[in-house]
Amino acid sequence: MTSLAYDQIIPLIIVLSIAASLSGFIAGLLGVGGGIIMVPALYYAFGKLGYNAELIMHMAIATSLAIIIPTSIVSALSHMRYKAVNFDLVKTFGVSVAIGILIGTFVATNSKTPQLLLMFSFFAFCVAIFFIFFRDKAGSNVKKVPNFFKNIYGVFMGFMSVPLGIGAGSLGVPFLKTLGYSINIAIGTSATIGIVNAVCGATSMAISGILFFDISVPYSFGFINIAGFLVFVPITMIFAPLGAKITHSIDKNLLSKIFGLFLMIISIRAFVEYLKF
Repeated sequence: MTSLAYDQIIPLIIVLSIAASLSGFIAGLLGVGGGIIMVPALYYAFGKLGYNAELIMHMAIATSLAIIIPTSIVSALSHMRYKAVNFDLVKTFGVSVAIGILIGTFVATNSKTPQLLLMFSFFAFCVAIFFIFFRDKAGSNVKKVPNFFKNIYGVFMGFMSVPLGIGAGSLGVPFLKTLGYSINIAIGTSATIGIVNAVCGATSMAISGILFFDISVPYSFGFINIAGFLVFVPITMIFAPLGAKITHSIDKNLLSKIFGLFLMIISIRAFVEYLKF
């Protein structure tokens, strides 16, 4: 493992701090959990730190899930104050999300970094397309869908969140919006589901890293890197409520498109990293 000089550590902390500010703000504003930004930022940071190239994507997604825990709690509490959380939906999705996470953990721990990069690149591209073209075109009347189908989607949501290191928002918001729920309810409810999502995902990845892998990385607990966690958490917890507050007071049409274009760049960048392997 290589070491960083002090003049390299400071810029690295600055990069992580900026990424933490942006991901926390977006977690509250758009209900996407922030993981879609945290994963590439952490991947870059762990690569610069000289960690095992075969494990840095696993560490990035696990650390992202751990960071999403307090971020989701703060974001959810903020949305609850605006009565923008549908607890019936939270109960419906809770168990199915947990089941999906167990399956997703098995897939993530048995996948190599290039495979995870390709999955992340494709997912970021799909989310970018949604935010640019479809976010505000979903129906406005709530559709009655059997709980069976909601549970199936909950398993899918939990399954995908672990290999991608994302919260429930990135998949929950589009689904709830498609069902006709208002964007505020979709965001607030997804942020609340994200608490279950992140706790189960981070715990399963930490345990898997301890039991099945020899991770000789300082300040890590299984696949979760404590140093990255400590840099991100206080900053994201400050910016998540700010984003949630602004959600209820602005028109997000332009913002959605800008965010979508930003995700497109992240997707391309992740694909380039995949091609390097």
